[in-house]
Amino acid sequence: MSVKITYFVHGTTTDNEKEISSGWFDVGLSEFGVKQSIDLKDQIKDKKFDVVFCSDLKRAVDSAKLIFEGVVPIIPDARLRECNYGKYNAQPSSIVEPMQGKMITEKFPDGEGYEDVKVRIADFLNYLKQKYDDKNIAIVAHKAPQLAFDVLLKGKTWKEAFAEDWRKTKAWKPGWEYVLD
Repeated sequence: MSVKITYFVHGTTTDNEKEISSGWFDVGLSEFGVKQSIDLKDQIKDKKFDVVFCSDLKRAVDSAKLIFEGVVPIIPDARLRECNYGKYNAQPSSIVEPMQGKMITEKFPDGEGYEDVKVRIADFLNYLKQKYDDKNIAIVAHKAPQLAFDVLLKGKTWKEAFAEDWRKTKAWKPGWEYVLD
């Protein structure tokens, strides 16, 4: 048995539009992000899910509600949060993004590193395997958890995950598929 996972990234935020890296700063969706989420609902209308998990941060919760509310249960889960950039939460992306690939085992000051995110996501995946085996799950979350999925479920190194990230390659799609065996 396995858990089939489709990973969706929250819509564009007001911080994204200002080139700010939010981290754990609880920013909302922009008008464009609301439209993206509504459009995504239509793009995936033929997909069926047993449950949706989302980060407990507003941008992910709001995206999940716009896409799935009234269709399938939505469960916020703090383990799906973005990386905590600590002192760099809500700081310019021009400063934060160059640091990200270096913060694998090293932590952002007063925050966490990507290995910490991986530990959170591994715990979440163990929970899914125990409680949702043989189910079709949707997730609405952020960049760092998605990279951790690539590391944990696709066997990528952190370096590969960062280099091949759709944000760098401009290869967005309406959901990424993962299988948890």
